[in-house]
Amino acid sequence: MSRPGPPCGPVDGRRGRTGGAPGRWGRSRGTGAVLVVVVVVVAVVVAGPWLLPDPDRADFAALLAGPSPAHPLGTDQLGRDLLARTLHGGRVTVGLSLLAVALTAAAGIAVGALAAATGAFGRVLMRVVDVLAAIPVVLFGLVAAVTLGPGGASLLVAVTAIAWTPFARQTHLLALAERERDYVTAAVALGAGPVRVLLRHVGPNLAPPLLAHACVRFAGTLLTISGLSFLGLGIQPPTAEWGAMVAEGRQYLFSAPQVVLVPSAAVVLTAATALVWGRRRERGAAPGESTRAVRPGTVQT
Repeated sequence: MSRPGPPCGPVDGRRGRTGGAPGRWGRSRGTGAVLVVVVVVVAVVVAGPWLLPDPDRADFAALLAGPSPAHPLGTDQLGRDLLARTLHGGRVTVGLSLLAVALTAAAGIAVGALAAATGAFGRVLMRVVDVLAAIPVVLFGLVAAVTLGPGGASLLVAVTAIAWTPFARQTHLLALAERERDYVTAAVALGAGPVRVLLRHVGPNLAPPLLAHACVRFAGTLLTISGLSFLGLGIQPPTAEWGAMVAEGRQYLFSAPQVVLVPSAAVVLTAATALVWGRRRERGAAPGESTRAVRPGTVQT
């Protein structure tokens, strides 16, 4: 005698789109640990400068001093508190990196979605993207920074001018794959227009992998911004910025290593955390997995 199976009720399209991916991420101990580090870094960078002294205030009685109660991470060659300068510098470095990733993501996603939604024009557009993507971002950034001169605005242009191309290619490939799935066919059959299909059905499936890609791109962008500032092509002293701080203190590496090690550790920790988190999310954010549970008959239009 056969046992009754589970009820065949309608499948919630919204649950199908996410495919339980957040649950997988939440159950991963490694991802949870990385998330804690991300939260701590963001909280310290955002809130720390409000609690610490002026990063440019000099203590001439404590030049190149080691860690102490007054200066927990020591001081630099001008007697400035390294903890205060590192946290204030984090606002500049992390803030510019986030802004650059946001700009490149917006431009790249728009171009990739447009290419996926059009025919011959989309193919031509992606060939242009492929040509631009062949240009090394760091090399282009160096040329742009030298041409435009040092400063925050020129630094932002240097790291965003062609850095949107990976987002465009990623969005284009993901959108083409999603366009062939049954839930899109069902939505079109029920009368949904292209814009509604893109925003309501395809878009939610593209969000997890694109967010993971943005985390990975953030790590690279932060390293590029810090590197250009280290070379004197980005943020200029006395403004606290991690790459510029390393450049200022490199001559004291052996006599007062904390001047170099503290901002270097901030760069490495932040970039590595974003990279690891992004890679973990990439492994759990495949859109193909998230759409298998969606039944054409339950697509909402």
